[in-house]
Amino acid sequence: MSTNPPDEQPTWSGDQGGPTPPPPPGAGAQPPAGGYAGPPQGGYPPQGGYPSPPGYAPPGGNPAYGGGGYSTQPALSDSDQRMWATLSHILPIIGLSFLVPLVVWLVFKGRGQYLEEHAKEALNFQITLVIAAIAISIISVITLGLGTILYLAFIPALVFMILAAVTANRGEMYRYPVNIRIIN
Repeated sequence: MSTNPPDEQPTWSGDQGGPTPPPPPGAGAQPPAGGYAGPPQGGYPPQGGYPSPPGYAPPGGNPAYGGGGYSTQPALSDSDQRMWATLSHILPIIGLSFLVPLVVWLVFKGRGQYLEEHAKEALNFQITLVIAAIAISIISVITLGLGTILYLAFIPALVFMILAAVTANRGEMYRYPVNIRIIN
């Protein structure tokens, strides 16, 4: 260790046993020996926390919107459930495959048992059709194109989707006759 000239401030040498660093400017009182003094006056929030900024909804929910909080969405009406159930069966016909029932199921999960059951049934049927299409494609390659006639099996699948949409719109449950139920 070196000694400092008398007109220089002592330097801090860390954990090597040197002098302690000077207090930061404006720090006020010195910390007690061997302990932490805590934050300066007014450093902690008042009892109960800081006030909420304007426009911020506290965790209990915004009273202007029913105070629902963050936990759940409101349940869908019967007509909304029937509409979304019908769409989850009919929109895959225009080429959206399993994406529509998957999105409907994930977005509206827990907001209506009727819609949830229809969306899962439609999703399972669309997954079954994708598996069948892959299998028919492999068979077609192996048989040098003769297996493409198996794609005619998708005609009854279209009929089943239309029947499911009509049944869902009436408010009744529909089960596809040929369906691998992967999602329960």
